[in-house]
Amino acid sequence: MAPRTVDITALSSLESLTDDQRTLAKEARSLANSFESDYWLEREKTKAYPMEFFQRFADQGWLGMMMPEDVGGGGLGLVEASVMLYEIAASGASMSGCSTLHFSIFPPAPIIRHGSPEMRATYLPRIATGDLRMCFALTEPTAGTDTSRIRTRAERRGDRWVVNGQKVWTSNAQNSARMLLLARTSPRDDAKPLDGMTLFFTDLDRDHCILREIEKLGRYGMDSNELFIDNLEIGDEDVVGEVGKGFSYLLDGLNPERIVTSFEAIGSGRAALALAAAYANERVVFDKPIGANQAIAHPLARAWAHLDAAELVALRAARLYDSGMPCGREANTAKFLAAEAAFQAADAALQAHGGYGYAREYHIERMWRDIRLFKLAPLSQELALNYLSNKVLGLPK
Repeated sequence: MAPRTVDITALSSLESLTDDQRTLAKEARSLANSFESDYWLEREKTKAYPMEFFQRFADQGWLGMMMPEDVGGGGLGLVEASVMLYEIAASGASMSGCSTLHFSIFPPAPIIRHGSPEMRATYLPRIATGDLRMCFALTEPTAGTDTSRIRTRAERRGDRWVVNGQKVWTSNAQNSARMLLLARTSPRDDAKPLDGMTLFFTDLDRDHCILREIEKLGRYGMDSNELFIDNLEIGDEDVVGEVGKGFSYLLDGLNPERIVTSFEAIGSGRAALALAAAYANERVVFDKPIGANQAIAHPLARAWAHLDAAELVALRAARLYDSGMPCGREANTAKFLAAEAAFQAADAALQAHGGYGYAREYHIERMWRDIRLFKLAPLSQELALNYLSNKVLGLPK
C-alpha cells in the first residue's frame, strides 16, 4: 500500500476551524497562489514593491479584516488574520509577501483602540481599502529593544509639536504617506522609564524626513530604512490617545504581532518543505530518489514535526487572544518555536537541494534568507526566552 500523503502547505489544524474560517483559508490560499514563485523572484531581482499583490488583496477587502465594521472593516479576529497570513506565507511568498499586508493590519491597532473619533473616521477606512499606506517609526539605533531610551523628542512650541530625532528599521516607509511615530515628550524618569512617550500618527513629510534605505539580507519586497527627522511639525489632531502614554498603547499589539508572525513562519517553513519534498522525490542519484536516503528524509521529517507542534501553540494563543484571555506565555512560546522550526525547515530544504539550493531559480535560497529574519523580528529569540524565564518560571531578571 502506498503511504498516505498530505498537502504539506495546508494548515494541520484546518479541521478544528469554523466553517467560515475554513472558507477564509481557502479564499486566501487561492488568491495568494495566483502569484507564483517567479513573481517573488522578480521582486527579488528588481527590489520592487509588490504593488500588484498588495492591490489585489486590498481590492477584495483583506486589509481591514481586523478593523471594526463602523470604519469599513471586517470585524474579524486574530485567528482569521493569522490564517490569511499563513496562507500567503505557505504560497511561497514568504516574508516578502506577508510583510506587504502585515504592515496594513497591525500598526493601525493603537489608532483603532486609542485614536480620536476624527482620526479613526478619517484614516482607518483609507487604510482598510489600501488607499493609504503607513509605516511604524519606533526603533532607534542607540536604544534597540530598550524603548525607554529613545532620543527622538517632540517639543511643544505654541500650538504645535516639533520633532527631531532618528529612527532605524522603519519598514515600508518608501511607500507610505503617513507614519505612526513614537517620541519622547518629557524626559526619561528612572522610576517610570516607560512614561513620557507619545504616539503620533502624522504625515511622512519628505521636506523634514530623510529616508535612507538599508541594504539587507532578504525580504526585498519590503523596504527597511533609516529615518532622519528634522523639525517636523505636528498638530494635536495627530496625537494618538493621551500625551505621555504612547508606550502603553503599543503593548496592545505585542502579543498579536508575535502570534501572527508565528503563523507566517510556520507557513514559510512548510512552503520550503514542500519544495524539498518534491525535489527529493524527483531527483535520482545512484538509481534511486534522494528522498529514500535517511540523511535527506529525516531532517525534513524532523522539521515537519516541529512546525506541527508550533502551529498548535500558535493557534491556542490566537484563540486565547480573541477570547480576551491572557496569552503572553503562549504568544512568546509560539514565536520562539515557530522561528526555530521554520529556519530548521528552510535549512534542511536547502541542504536537500544540494548545490541547486544555492541557485535562485529553485527559490529555496530566497526563502532561507527571508525565514532567517523570524529569529530576530518582531522580537529576538533571546527576548522571547527572557519573557518565559521571568514571567513563567519566575526566575530573576
